Amino acid sequence: SHTWFWHLIQNDFKDGNIDLDGCIRLLEKMQINFDEDHLKHIFKKTIDKHSGDIISMDDFRAIYRALVHRPEYEELFKAYSIDGNILPDGQLLKFLAKEQFQTEANETTALEIIMKYEPIDEVRKRRQMSFEGFIRYMNSDECSIFKNQHRSVYQDMTQPLCDYFISSSHNTYLIADQLMGPSHLWGYTSALLKGCRCLEIDCWDGHNNEPIVYHGHTLTSKIPFRSVIHVIDKYAFMSSPYPLVLSLENHCSPKQQEVMASCLKSILGDKLLSAPLGGEVDITQLPSPEALKFKVLIKNKKVGTLEQSMLRMEEDYVGEAEEVSDSDVPSDDDYPEDMSPVRSRSPSKRKGDRRSSPPPQKKSKGRKTKIALALSDLVVYTKSQKFVGFEHSLQYQKCWENNSIGESQARKLAKVSASQFIAHTTRFITRIYPKGSRMKSSNYNPQEFWNIGCQMVALNFQTPGPFMELQDGKFLDNGGCGYVLKPAFLRDRNTTFTPRNVGAHSRPMSLSIRLISGHQLPPSAMSKTNKADPTVQIEIYGVPEDQAKKRSSVVKSNALCPKWNETFSFNIQVPELAMIRFCVEDEVSLVNKDFLGQYTLPVMSLNTGYRNIPLISKNGTKLESASLFAHVWFY
Repeated sequence: SHTWFWHLIQNDFKDGNIDLDGCIRLLEKMQINFDEDHLKHIFKKTIDKHSGDIISMDDFRAIYRALVHRPEYEELFKAYSIDGNILPDGQLLKFLAKEQFQTEANETTALEIIMKYEPIDEVRKRRQMSFEGFIRYMNSDECSIFKNQHRSVYQDMTQPLCDYFISSSHNTYLIADQLMGPSHLWGYTSALLKGCRCLEIDCWDGHNNEPIVYHGHTLTSKIPFRSVIHVIDKYAFMSSPYPLVLSLENHCSPKQQEVMASCLKSILGDKLLSAPLGGEVDITQLPSPEALKFKVLIKNKKVGTLEQSMLRMEEDYVGEAEEVSDSDVPSDDDYPEDMSPVRSRSPSKRKGDRRSSPPPQKKSKGRKTKIALALSDLVVYTKSQKFVGFEHSLQYQKCWENNSIGESQARKLAKVSASQFIAHTTRFITRIYPKGSRMKSSNYNPQEFWNIGCQMVALNFQTPGPFMELQDGKFLDNGGCGYVLKPAFLRDRNTTFTPRNVGAHSRPMSLSIRLISGHQLPPSAMSKTNKADPTVQIEIYGVPEDQAKKRSSVVKSNALCPKWNETFSFNIQVPELAMIRFCVEDEVSLVNKDFLGQYTLPVMSLNTGYRNIPLISKNGTKLESASLFAHVWFY
């Protein structure tokens, strides 16, 4: 392998020794991930041995080895290698079966790995692997803690929409906080690129009959509705082919609602779902994500029935609006009472609705909302329906009517009537949204609402932190397509499951994680060089009895290659709902820890064996060179 290495680098040294920039360029050419702070530190230590600021080929090899040849990899390699230098395909196969628990691996698997990762030609031709190849394999996605099979869509996508958890965002247009933050088209673009499948659009009347999008009654900037739809049209299906729901928080006059409807039609064209699939008006079950591929669905209030909409569409009517009474209006406790739209006293009658009508409501502060038929008719499978109560929904709600429930009300309901809540989410799409008093756009814990089967748990995508990391981790699953099939016990209408009483639905898993080491962790903000005092917290989120937290010891002043070798065990009753989060922190003092990086994933997506755990920064970007190394085992 020495000749291979010299051959690879000699060109860069043909004019003599190289400096730090040359060293960086060479490592990049060799496709080695490195953190600049760590590299500078190693480079400086190398040149301190002799004067000047350039290094020889021998120096470069030492730097390369310090960054790439990890002793924990070497130990594994030597354990299976015949002579300490070479791993024949048969031995690699043994490693896969015994250490990585890849029981289905065979000679072809081993050969494919050698062909893909072995950089030295003559070794590869002999169907063998050098330590260099082994390192490249261990650092690849195949050895990530996240199951490779889950990186693409593998779940059944033909079940009704209400059978899936759906990636959903709240106040999508905000980038900073709710009250003062800039509203920005980038909010939509980045949410769509993350695979978000339900976007909220807050619409208000604008000048010159052009509806605008912003967070009402606050100082956020305003964007034309038209521009938002153009961005959605461009990015809707870039990360996922499955349906995108536009949840309209509609404060517009009928006149501007008509402008909205014509924008949606003209810009989205065929992508817009404006009639039931196959013209079927008597819908008893929602269509599947598969059946709705590449379609945009409008979630808004609706007047009358689907049948009436279809008839109107044939007549090509224009310029009509009807009133919907309070019983149809999704209450939005996003605003304190005095900020709500104007209320008037008389509840209006609805025309032409032939279904069994709900009992008269108590004399409510009947809000009259005028809705343009042109917009109403674009609502097909996602009609916003005010949530009255579980009994009421069971009796009167149609499968294509959805409820939005504020987090505080939802939390109370989940506490006192979990089984009714679950019965409700087996039938109807339920959207949860953050309470309006979260002025800094903080998030709530989505896990408690996934536990009871809520499909659209809307979070502020612009706000980083553990709850958004849970959201990102959950939707890494199933190819990141934004739809994750709910466990069977949350889809079955007669289920007996509740999060506090898992009963027969428990499929206990004993999970054991040996945290071995870290590699090129981000240095501490306090460090003038490349140091940190890293500690790792491993946390399980899930049903209440599965919630758990364990912490490693602190490794003093080492961010380049801290070693822990500590084992953590967890007993998980409902692995299908559980998430696991690895959080690396720098212990600044006994009471103060700084975030360095984290990775969150579903427990069911864990790979077994020796695995790398990638790390993600505070703002959600991958830290290219940083990782943890662990051994994962469960039964």
